[in-house]
Amino acid sequence: MAEATNPPLVYQVPEMRRIRSIHFVGIGGAGMSGIAEVLKNQGYDVSGSDLKDSPVTDRLRALGVTVFIGHREDNSANADVVVVSSAVSAENPEVAAARSRRIPIVPRAEMLAEIMRYRHGIAVAGTHGKTTTTSLIASILGEAGLDPTFVIGGKLNSAGTNAQLGGSRYLVAEADESDASFLHLTPVISVVTNIEADHMDTYGGDLEKLKQTFVEFLHNLPFYGVAVMCVDDDYVGEIIPRISRAIITYGIDNPDADYRADNICFDGLKTRFLVRRPGGRSDLQVELKMPGRHNVLNALAAIAVATDEGVDDAAICRGLQGFGGVGRRFQVYGDYKTTRGTVTLVDDYGHHPTEVAAVIRAARAAYPGRRLVMLYQPHRYSRTRDLYEDFVKVLSDVDGLLLMEVYSAGEPAIPGADGRALCRSIRQRGKLEPVFVEDNSEIESLLANVLQDGDLLITQGAGDIGGVAARLAAAGVISGE
Repeated sequence: MAEATNPPLVYQVPEMRRIRSIHFVGIGGAGMSGIAEVLKNQGYDVSGSDLKDSPVTDRLRALGVTVFIGHREDNSANADVVVVSSAVSAENPEVAAARSRRIPIVPRAEMLAEIMRYRHGIAVAGTHGKTTTTSLIASILGEAGLDPTFVIGGKLNSAGTNAQLGGSRYLVAEADESDASFLHLTPVISVVTNIEADHMDTYGGDLEKLKQTFVEFLHNLPFYGVAVMCVDDDYVGEIIPRISRAIITYGIDNPDADYRADNICFDGLKTRFLVRRPGGRSDLQVELKMPGRHNVLNALAAIAVATDEGVDDAAICRGLQGFGGVGRRFQVYGDYKTTRGTVTLVDDYGHHPTEVAAVIRAARAAYPGRRLVMLYQPHRYSRTRDLYEDFVKVLSDVDGLLLMEVYSAGEPAIPGADGRALCRSIRQRGKLEPVFVEDNSEIESLLANVLQDGDLLITQGAGDIGGVAARLAAAGVISGE
């Protein structure tokens, strides 16, 4: 086990030969912007383009990044390399121009892999919990004085950003399985939080292929690396026998887990629990300022990584207790006035049935006895189609529901997999009467008609619903006027 030591003030990494100017197509995306920020802070000339301005593009401009709105072939004219996400078409004019000039075009994950190559990489993979787990690890390492570089899919509230160039050899990053691009990464520690059917178009609808891709990802570890895996998850448990690397396990339900949470106590927005650890280590009593069983698992993964890296117990506890959360992960905005009283507003990014169910359970535990009203925006027609019955079931578990149209994320509409269809199916279950949002401009007025004094309102989803909670909070009142 490595011993934690104070890092040098600046960890020097070799420069990319012949590369000075780096252009990102779709720079406003969470994964792209973080890598762009790290490279800018490493001294590269960074530019990028996106379809519209956002707080992310504003921040990048403030750092000195050149950001173009709209895609034009001359945007990438000065680039030595062009970075693209999986959402960017090969026919994009900037990509086509780079190709005609024989400029390298690399996927986002390949550039992340290059940043990781000369560092002590910690990569967090899994269908759910990646962002929070990555953030918790970064928080603990920071508390231990290890000053990590991190690239996260959401804004780490304590840092005010989703990426930061640290002064040590550590790099903590999310590993994205959605397009199998995490296979580019070569970390020293890999975390797998869970495996569930999602982004199945990437895997030809074959769950076995998805699981085997996780096995391949873990075999990117060097022989001295370690896989940190959640044994509460059935599919993770299934692939463990296939892994030929050192493994550390964690969980709540599995008594054989190396790191196991016990005596879990939910107290409002706080969670306390005892961590049973292997190798004769003493039990560790920890506290989180986050509700939910899923966050206990996220914290266990971070504790396992930190302990294996030699971080002392006091720093682990401080890093967890002081963790300020991640933007749009059960983000509590506070109490707001409505025409009928006062409601509490919470915003969350979860867009898979398992994630939505975890948010509902956490909300019930944190706010017992409160009526739970959810404004939900489905994300991708393909996901809505593939997990349709699961969505119908989980969305029926709230007390009031407003459904927006599917955020397409560039996909064509699929008949029977839209917001109206979900509304009809949920209504047919007979548990509640969902309200379909015909136009997003109607959200405030519809909420004003539905909300009652004392309600808990959760805005849920990964599309443009992300701006709704901030807009409601800025207004300070949900009146519908």
